[in-house]
Amino acid sequence: MNQERVGNEQQVYFYDTYALYSIALGRENYAKFSKGYRIVTTIMNLYELYYNLIKEGEYKLAEEFVNRLISSCIEITSEDIKHASKFRLENTKKDISFIDALGYAIALNLDIKFLTGDEQFRNFKNVEFVKE
Repeated sequence: MNQERVGNEQQVYFYDTYALYSIALGRENYAKFSKGYRIVTTIMNLYELYYNLIKEGEYKLAEEFVNRLISSCIEITSEDIKHASKFRLENTKKDISFIDALGYAIALNLDIKFLTGDEQFRNFKNVEFVKE
């Protein structure tokens, strides 16, 4: 999978939970990523997004975004788990979460950018780093 879809001008990114949360809350720096991009994520990111939104009392928004994004979830493979585990172990000092390590490994495997604002990823290759 290339970042540019064949026959379509739509760019493809792996959206981590930070990016999804920022979009859900309407944060300005993520506005351009809320439309016109193909979202790739996992059910684990939706789990984390839903939790963070309901923690803030945003129950309706949590339901809306999970329903909207469920079709953007891709399958997590055993190879993804292996790559994510190795990546996380190699970067122990950065304290990268399991879900973020998994998303980054998937993005690398799919050869698409990993969209995040998490500081741990600021200088990693294949990352579109957007801070609020």
